[in-house]
Amino acid sequence: MNNRNTGRQHRSSNRKRVKSSMYSPVPGIGKPSVYHAVIIIFLEFFAWGLLTTPMMDVLKETFNENTLLVNGIIQGIKGLLSFLCAPLLGALSDVWGRKSFLVLTVFFTCSPIPIALMSPWWFFAMISISGAFSVTWSIVFAYVADVTEEEHRSSAYGLVSATFAASLVTSPAIGTYLSHVYGRNAVIVLATAIAALDVCFILVAVPESLPENFRPSSWGAPISWDQADPFASLRKVGGDPILLLLCTTVFLSYLPEAGQFSCIFFYLRHVIGFGDEKVASFIAVVGVLSIVAQTAFLTMLFQSVGNRNTILLGLSFQTLQLLCFAFSSSEWTMWGAGLLAAMSSINYPALSTLVSSITDKHQQGVVQGIITGIRGLCQGFGPAMYGVVFYIFDIRIEGDMPGNLMAHTTVDVKSANSSTEVDNQTFLPGPPFLFGAMSVVVAMLIALMIPNTEAPSSTITYLSLPMPKSLRRWVKQHAACRGIHSESDKEYTINNGKLSDDQLSIPQTRAELEEALLSMNSSDEEV
Repeated sequence: MNNRNTGRQHRSSNRKRVKSSMYSPVPGIGKPSVYHAVIIIFLEFFAWGLLTTPMMDVLKETFNENTLLVNGIIQGIKGLLSFLCAPLLGALSDVWGRKSFLVLTVFFTCSPIPIALMSPWWFFAMISISGAFSVTWSIVFAYVADVTEEEHRSSAYGLVSATFAASLVTSPAIGTYLSHVYGRNAVIVLATAIAALDVCFILVAVPESLPENFRPSSWGAPISWDQADPFASLRKVGGDPILLLLCTTVFLSYLPEAGQFSCIFFYLRHVIGFGDEKVASFIAVVGVLSIVAQTAFLTMLFQSVGNRNTILLGLSFQTLQLLCFAFSSSEWTMWGAGLLAAMSSINYPALSTLVSSITDKHQQGVVQGIITGIRGLCQGFGPAMYGVVFYIFDIRIEGDMPGNLMAHTTVDVKSANSSTEVDNQTFLPGPPFLFGAMSVVVAMLIALMIPNTEAPSSTITYLSLPMPKSLRRWVKQHAACRGIHSESDKEYTINNGKLSDDQLSIPQTRAELEEALLSMNSSDEEV
């Protein structure tokens, strides 16, 4: 009896020791949670959402008829810098923790906002340069991966993505109203204050999410610079066929999305003839629908049809909405395209969830950095592609009122005394959107090759936990008895449905595995 009580006390003390070592005493409010990430994303994009109308006005005043082309170049430079720097920042966050890099990325991403009060040229230059640190998404998604179980990660990613949509529900309308009533500078000051509040929130309220035993004891610890090379990280993608398919799908689907997002406000305002208030209303409606799509709708799809089919459905919605923007300029079609765009917003959280599920826990920052880097590459090429296509088709902004964006592609029918111009704008008012739809169709064909999976709860990734080497060997040996093998730890999973009762017992749940871990000798070397 005494030995049994001693064993229970030993397991209890081990449990306290393991739990207390999971997170470092970095200042923050409460334990690390998805809600910390949600607030960070909301405040950052709410600040930028306020500037929707002022930025359109400043761009038009500064660059006149070449607004679409220059806007594409600005966003393109920003995206390319994001691509080059995202893997480095993601890898550093895997070593030194998430919190300091959340501060860094949010601060520099929002740093151009107050500069708009000084000079529009410096404002747009700083937007381009800030791309080197505009990787908040990769750090936030790594933060979420740190604090969620794999079976709950899809809904957590959906919540974070829905927060981005929620930040745009009211901010453009508020910015438009304040700009008309109090002037452009008042909106810039308010956006600057909200960005500063976001930085202060991270410093004061956000706790560190990366377990302490994953981080070195000092900031001088070495890091593998192979992880910081964006092209090396892309080469690593080729080593995993599923990851390669997913990354290719991300590139081909996000390329037109990035281009569309960079110019859609101008397109609605100057091609379709929406006023500022109607543009803000359009953004708000699409934002609300996106929240519904990325929370309840996404969770339902994951549970019913699996990862791959969810991705395919999102890509189908995206193709249809791009075709609507390409071939129609009627107002009711734009609202229908907005509904489809909201439904297609499930793409990124669905893809990120699948990527996360095949990645080891302490590599989440690197892999999310790769995905964000690919998105950064799209944010470079997408806006540039849209801007160049608008320029090639001679679609430029002329005048200050909505409806003055004209497609000047004409066919001259000459006679002795006259010439007739046939305007082709009505046939293809949005040529870049057609190219985008073709890209998404190719992405759908590639996504068809991704193996379909059930809901994430059907598979347990045991080696995503920090555990003693002896337990890691024990789990792998017992898995080998069942004929389960893997070339790398990050791919090692055990499907509950294939375990037979006549073979050796192995933990079936995370709780059982943690109990086994706590019962091991606490002197074992930690991985």
